[in-house]
Amino acid sequence: MKNTALTQTHIALGAKMVPFAGYNMPVQYAGINVEHETVRKSVGVFDVSHMGEFILKGEGALGLIQKVTSNDASKLYDGKVQYSCLPNEQGGIVDDLLVYRIDEKTYMLVVNASNIQKDWDWISKYNTYGVDMKDISDRTSLLAVQGPKAAQALQSLTEVDLSAMEYYTFVKGKFAGIDNVLISATGYTGAGGFEIYFDNEHADAIWKAIFEAGAPFGIQPIGLGARDTLRLEMGFCLYGNDIDDTTSPLEAGLGWITKFTKDFVNSANLAAQKQEGVKRKLVGFEMIDRGIPRHDYEICDAVGNTIGKVTSGTQSPSLQKAIGLGYVHTDFAKETTEIFIKIREQLVKAQIVKFPFYKG
Repeated sequence: MKNTALTQTHIALGAKMVPFAGYNMPVQYAGINVEHETVRKSVGVFDVSHMGEFILKGEGALGLIQKVTSNDASKLYDGKVQYSCLPNEQGGIVDDLLVYRIDEKTYMLVVNASNIQKDWDWISKYNTYGVDMKDISDRTSLLAVQGPKAAQALQSLTEVDLSAMEYYTFVKGKFAGIDNVLISATGYTGAGGFEIYFDNEHADAIWKAIFEAGAPFGIQPIGLGARDTLRLEMGFCLYGNDIDDTTSPLEAGLGWITKFTKDFVNSANLAAQKQEGVKRKLVGFEMIDRGIPRHDYEICDAVGNTIGKVTSGTQSPSLQKAIGLGYVHTDFAKETTEIFIKIREQLVKAQIVKFPFYKG
């Protein structure tokens, strides 16, 4: 089991620790519902240092990224971030990721913790472009400071005008007196905020500085439990649940990051799938009758025929109702369609709704 540079800090704060993607991670401190509300209404800090970071450098860096990712990275400019995915050769997804353009020949890829080695091997396999690849995951810490008060809470720590930063842009600069910190206007909560990347050796100092600066704004540490409920309320996919090696980006509603203006891994087959239309779709649904949907529960029609499967589900703290994501036959994917979730052999009524569940 790996630790982040801040594991001892979480333990000292009384966090409930759990194994996650091979790391010892805080799942909650004060409780998932209260932490969820803190992020929606104020500001909270997640330690997400388990995520993976690769630096790709060289003349061929863009060419390699264009080959292995589905989105069009040629649209990036210095300081711009892009959401993308790594398609596999069978029509599924190796991983979803963020692509950061540092300069014309230097990019940072941010990948899911459980897929670091898998992604590295996959990208390396296509590296016929002479790109210098470095895996900096083990020496990089990442804090996600999320919520409507994030910019105010962090502003005293940097000269960068945080409130002026556009969504999905980043800057490198001084933060909390430390040089070479990457400040990114990104996140996985739908509540606004920033993700801060820095070397492990600065973890304690930066954590402390953030909590001192954020104290007047009610800043709190937040665990992975609330991270999951927050992302689910937005309809954001979680790799391993809602997308995986068997789900196509088009089935997953990720057509917007699948650009056929270039050649990439499996692009011809995905273009054909787009032409023909998919047979199943990832949908959002909310429960009408009482019951909480969970991963792998069957989705049925009114007479009990299986039409799909739940990929994520929870009781939404913001909406006070149970919500979920799942794949269903395309015939049942239309908004307001009535479906049934099989919970302990009972068919429990739900209906298809549009993302995001939480409108803010």
